[in-house]
Amino acid sequence: MRLKPILLAVAAATALTLPAAAQQSKRGNETLKKYCTGDYLTYCGNLAPDDPATDACFQKNWKKLSENCRRAIDAYEAQQQQDSPAKGKQGAQGTKDQRG
Repeated sequence: MRLKPILLAVAAATALTLPAAAQQSKRGNETLKKYCTGDYLTYCGNLAPDDPATDACFQKNWKKLSENCRRAIDAYEAQQQQDSPAKGKQGAQGTKDQRG
């Protein structure tokens, strides 16, 4: 599931007690942290960030997510696709097809 790196980035943003270096996940990105933390806390905050159920929660609530968060996720997935072309388009498209 492609949302897992996104959720890990959001979790890093909410972990205020960690040092700044720990907050910057290699999978994370400041845009996701900025635009999706509120959505994570609103819709999926009762779940641990690394719980697979969190991925399902984001997918289930896709239409409820803020427009900025959805755009940030789409941009992040497009960038990940460019960075690893071997995975092809089907991986990201499969995630989009599953979104509620």
